[in-house]
Parts: sequence; structure tokens; C-alpha cells
Amino acid sequence: MKKRMKKLAALSMAVLMAASLAACGSSGGDSSTGETAEGAATENAGGGSGDESKEIVYWNIATESPDKDIVQAAVDKFNAETESGYTVTSIPTQNDTYKEKLVVAMSSGECPDMYSSWSGGPMFEYIDSGFAQPVDDLFNASEIKDKLMEAAIAQGTYNDHIYGIPYLNVSLAGIFYNKEMFDQYGLTEPETLADLENICATLKENGITPFALANGSKWTGSMYFMSLAARYGGLEPFQNAVAGEGKFTDECFIQAGEKIQEWVNAGYFPEGVNSLSEDDGQAKQLMYQETAGMLLCGSWYTGTFASDSEEFYQKIGWFPFPAIEGSDADPLIQIGTVGDQFISFNCTGDKLAAAFECAEDHLSDDVMKVTIEKGKIPPVNGVDAQLTDPITKEIIEAANNAPEIQLWYDQYLPPAVATAHLDGLQEVFGLTKTPQEAQESMQAAMDEYLSTKAE
Repeated sequence: MKKRMKKLAALSMAVLMAASLAACGSSGGDSSTGETAEGAATENAGGGSGDESKEIVYWNIATESPDKDIVQAAVDKFNAETESGYTVTSIPTQNDTYKEKLVVAMSSGECPDMYSSWSGGPMFEYIDSGFAQPVDDLFNASEIKDKLMEAAIAQGTYNDHIYGIPYLNVSLAGIFYNKEMFDQYGLTEPETLADLENICATLKENGITPFALANGSKWTGSMYFMSLAARYGGLEPFQNAVAGEGKFTDECFIQAGEKIQEWVNAGYFPEGVNSLSEDDGQAKQLMYQETAGMLLCGSWYTGTFASDSEEFYQKIGWFPFPAIEGSDADPLIQIGTVGDQFISFNCTGDKLAAAFECAEDHLSDDVMKVTIEKGKIPPVNGVDAQLTDPITKEIIEAANNAPEIQLWYDQYLPPAVATAHLDGLQEVFGLTKTPQEAQESMQAAMDEYLSTKAE
């Protein structure tokens, strides 16, 4: 019991620090063995409504379309067709407050029966604290076993056990742009970073903000940093730093921060960028008002644009982050996640089987049709043949051609390190820290984390 309480305290501290890390994607902090996690999970399972209840409480972040439509379609399908006797109640919460709500519930022993989250470091914290149940047997006997992409299954796996069922989207970081605006100024999709900067300069000269960015949430600015770092140095510097064999002060990270500050000084981002809210839609509004020409974010924005205005969506094009001249890094490397949201389970017995059935319904043909219609790319094999939207086809092509897909830093990293990354980077955007200072803070957090794992 003492050990479990220590884990809960650690979870509260680590995840509450990371409550703003609500971006998007796996493989983060190393933790205790699967046996420990499974044992704790059994002890805590069913904390939300209790296994005796016939209601399955399902927390998620699907507060708005298109995610709301997809999750509701799956829940409605389950409730209409199940023979289990259970009913699922969906309780959505806005993105940026969701993790805090979840960890507070876990800390008080009131975790819901099933919940969606992002894979990586935070998910591993939930597992190690006992609030996720392994579902290997259910998964291996299910139809989705052969349906899901291997990369998606891997992101829901921890210590060789399956804890998360991916369902929502293959999400890559990429740049959406206004095609009519590009045509007006004689611009074409860039092949290099120099080309992209020429586009930015042209837009700026014509009174248009090059990039729509709302960085109050911090993770949105990380998209720029991750993309630049990968194009400058590839993925090895990041992988080495996480393993303790390298540093987050590597040249590629400093270069990424310096380029961001160069763009800030050039006026390529909105004024007051760090005070603008992604959850309030302030970035996309700049696109709709046509006061900004491009938006770098996760490819879930296809569904956002299409749901908000099909007419405006026809103006939108997309391209992956371009190569950097003189860099040896593979320009086909992408940043993102294969799954985007993963359903985990905090219940046992018949309730667990029913909750898993509901998770399966998220990947049913009927619901996947809704998913695709809403501009999302379900993480299933052969999805390419089902896509008709030109942008989603470009995105899945980029994913299929990528030699590696780097998971979002705030998902991959342990929560305390991810917090240091986002806090320091926001100050880089605000010009209140140098890139060197921000990366030293991130490295200090990594050193502290690695020291605790060595104990």
C-alpha cells in the first residue's frame, strides 16, 4: 500500500505539472515492470462507477466536431447493439484541462471505467499507478487485432502488454495553406526551408501574417521546434538525449530555437502569440479571416477545417515540413502519431469486456466511415484505398513514405521533461530566454529524471 501511495503521489506531481501537455502521441519514460502495473491495475480497477454498476463511464476530449461525431457514433452503436447489458456514457472535457481532471480523479481513486488519452510518458504513468488494465486476451481474440496498423498497436503497448486501443487518426505535423492566397501572390509549395522563408517574406510584405499560431497552449509552438530539429539533425540527437547518451543542447536543438526567434523577429507569427489560445480557436480564426496564410499543426486540422466550413476547406492545401539545405537529415522523416487517441480501461470482468467492445466499435466499418468523412485517417491497414479527400491522401502518403515517425515530444518524454521543454520553448517564442538557456533547462530536467531511474 505504501508503494502504491508513493506512485500516486508521483503521478499527481508529474502529471499535474504536465496538465498543459495536451497536444496529440509513444514510448516515453521507462517505468516499473508490467507485473507491478498489472497488479496495481487490478487493485484499482473500476474506481469510477464501480464494477457493480451497469453504466460504463467513458471520459474523452471529444467536445467538438469532428471528434465529437466520431466518438458519439461509436457510443451510439455500442448502446444500440450490445448484448452485454451495459450502457456507455460519454463525458467529454476540453483538451487543455483534460489531463488535470484525469489525474485528480486517479489521485482520489475515482478514475472512470474507460478513458482516452495520448500514448507515451503520461500513459505509462497512468499504467504504473494502477489505472489501466492490460487487455491482451481480449485484443488477441478480437477482429481489430489484424485490422490495426502495427505502429498503432505498438504505441498502445507497454512492457509487452496492450493497454491502449488506438482509434482516432494518423496525425502528422504539416503545413496547411490558403491556396487562393498562394495563387494570388504567385507562390508554390516549398521544397526547402529557403523556399518556405521566401513565402513568409512575400506574405509579410503584403500585410499577411505568414503563420497562424496560438501558443498559449505551448504544444502548438513545439510543432515548429520538433519539425526544425528533425530537419537539421534527424532523430538520432533526440533519441540519444532521451537515452542519456546525448544532450538536448545538441546543435540541432539550438538551431531550431534560433530559427524560431529569427522568425519571431521577422514578424512571421501573430502579435502576442503566447497569449493566443488554441482551444478557443484563435489560430484557425486567423486562417478563416485570411489574415494569416499558413498553419503548422497536426493533420487533425483536416477534420477541423472541413467541419467548420466545407467551403473554406476547398481553399486549403497541405505540405509536409520542407527539407533544410545542407542537412544530412532525411527529409521524409515525419513528426506525429499513429492513433492520436488511445482508449484505456479501469475496470475488470464483464464490465471490461463490454468496455473493450465499445472501443472496438470505434474501429467498426460504420464508425470508420464517419471518421473518414470527417477528414480523419483511422489507423487501420489498407485505409489508403478508402480515402478520397486529396489532403488526407497526401498525409497518408507522407506517413507511408516516412522511414520514421517521431512521436510528439510532449507525449514521448516523461511529464517533467516535457514540461521543461514546453515552458522553455514558450520563452523562446517570447524572446525572454535564449535557445541555449531553454535547452539547458530541458537537459537539467532530463538529468534529474535519469538520476531517479538509476536509483
